[in-house]
Amino acid sequence: MQRTNTKKQSSYAIILLILAAEAVFILPFVLQRIFRTTFLESFSISQTELGSCFSIYGIVALFSYLFGGPLADRFKPSLLMSAALILTGLGGLYLASYPNLFNLHILYGFWGFTTIFLFWAAMIKATRIWGGTNKQGIAFGFLDGGRGLVAALFGSLGVIIFSFFITKEIELTSIEERRLAFKEVISYSSVAVMVIGVMVLFFLRLNDKENLEFEHNTKILTLENFKIVMKYKAVWLLMLIILCAYYGYKMTDLFSQYAEQVMNYDKIEAANVGTYLLYMRPVIGVTIGLLADRTKASLWIVVGFLLMTVTSFIFYLGIIDHSSTLLFVLSIGTMALGVYSARVLYFATLEEAKIPLAVTGTAVGFISIVGYTPDIFAGLLMGYVLDANEGVIGLQHAFGIMSIFTFVGLIASYMFYQHSNSRAT
Repeated sequence: MQRTNTKKQSSYAIILLILAAEAVFILPFVLQRIFRTTFLESFSISQTELGSCFSIYGIVALFSYLFGGPLADRFKPSLLMSAALILTGLGGLYLASYPNLFNLHILYGFWGFTTIFLFWAAMIKATRIWGGTNKQGIAFGFLDGGRGLVAALFGSLGVIIFSFFITKEIELTSIEERRLAFKEVISYSSVAVMVIGVMVLFFLRLNDKENLEFEHNTKILTLENFKIVMKYKAVWLLMLIILCAYYGYKMTDLFSQYAEQVMNYDKIEAANVGTYLLYMRPVIGVTIGLLADRTKASLWIVVGFLLMTVTSFIFYLGIIDHSSTLLFVLSIGTMALGVYSARVLYFATLEEAKIPLAVTGTAVGFISIVGYTPDIFAGLLMGYVLDANEGVIGLQHAFGIMSIFTFVGLIASYMFYQHSNSRAT
């Protein structure tokens, strides 16, 4: 009976982790990914100005990674994650008031604090605890795949809400009418994020005995934790791997825009493209996670980078246009497979690299300082390229830059795979 209750608690824990892990990023990132052109026109900002908001987020996040990692080694994940979700949701309610660009920058800086300092390392550590020693692949596979499903559901709900408040054909609506409809999307999303935060506070329970024993029985200083982490070669390779993989992930923001501007889809159809891709994440996450537990996580990261490099180069060549719908679908599907494969597994390699569980938060924070710098420059770089080169040319250039990053990631991930094999023998 006790074993059954433990399994139920374990299932509830991963479900809450999945809900929380994506909900916290819905407002800063997912809504812009699905409703990119609507977001730009609603706030009367350019691509570059939106990129500058992401840059402010990234700068705050940079320091948040550094100090938030050790914080996750000292406090319960449920407490930190709940506070992050509630504060992020409150920020969303402010977003629904359509602040000006200056205040939008402040809001994104605030989100950089709530989603990273309070949330990120705590969430990664909670997932590693849940996965134990032998199920890191499936733990992070469930996490990222489930996050994709949650994002897709939020996206679908957002499209439904947006469509509900549009009372006529989308092509006939004014910017103000779309603005009012999008405000409802933001408001409902914000409330949902805060509700999930309350659920995490009261219902997230983890078997973190090993972690708590470390906290109570040792006196290791944060500086000593950093020294431990920095001794691992894998940590330095993971910095580069995550940087390149995360840049590739940021590029999925452009799929909806590509569908609208190049494939001639309307705004709702284009938003659905981004949403449909999110439904691929659960399937990819669970499948890749299972394969990683039977082989090596690092091997599938190499495969993911290879797929990203090939497909981004295809988009760069400009051979995909409104007359090649099948090629468009196959290419974005293959790119999504590569992006999500790498994204699912890069923290699953912490166990493969033999990094101690007790310093997981510190390791995640240290790796993320470099790994997530695309939050600072990716949006700004993409915005500049898209504003300087209108239409398909700008999109081609953006994907060309992506191919460079993913090729570097391919080399780094192969080096990690070789390093992992050498340690195992």
